[in-house]
Amino acid sequence: MSIFRRPDYQSDTTQFINQLKASRPELDAQQQAGRALLWDKQVDRKIWGDYREGQVEQKPYVYQTNAD
Repeated sequence: MSIFRRPDYQSDTTQFINQLKASRPELDAQQQAGRALLWDKQVDRKIWGDYREGQVEQKPYVYQTNAD
């Protein structure tokens, strides 16, 4: 061990999170369940590709009328 090494610094936020996880061990499982609810989805690439092919290209200025 070096004589110049300082003790490991932990910010107040890091200490709070570590204490919260120690006092509530079920918190990680709840966070993963919430993430799975909103973000972890199976993507059907064929349907997504069909959706993109069916989109109509937008005009540069959407409120401009055709002067034809």
